[in-house]
Amino acid sequence: QVQLVESGGGLVQPGSSLTLSCTATQFIFDTHAIGWFRQAPGKGREGVCILISSAGDTVYSDSVKGRFTISRDNATNTVYLQMNSLKVEDTGTYYCAAGSHYQRHYWPSSYSMGFWGKGILVTVSS
Repeated sequence: QVQLVESGGGLVQPGSSLTLSCTATQFIFDTHAIGWFRQAPGKGREGVCILISSAGDTVYSDSVKGRFTISRDNATNTVYLQMNSLKVEDTGTYYCAAGSHYQRHYWPSSYSMGFWGKGILVTVSS
């Protein structure tokens, strides 16, 4: 079974940058969509961005577009989330997720995402 491990979270001031990493136990980028979802305190899970390799498609939520960038390194089976100009509302637990049957029109739903990391906390506060 595929396992995903996130790293790179922490406390940062508004306006600063932070990079999250997600490493998979096996190469899945050619057969799985992989992306990031987050859950703010007291709120439900929301999609941040997703990379659908088979379709050559990358999608960002409106709230992070222009500030966040998702990328991958096939050699290390790692996907990154570069977060710039962080805001207080970006605070939450970030989850890396992957799915083999994810379709573009599912976004921003996490439907069909079968593999999830344990989550990593990002706190943006002054």
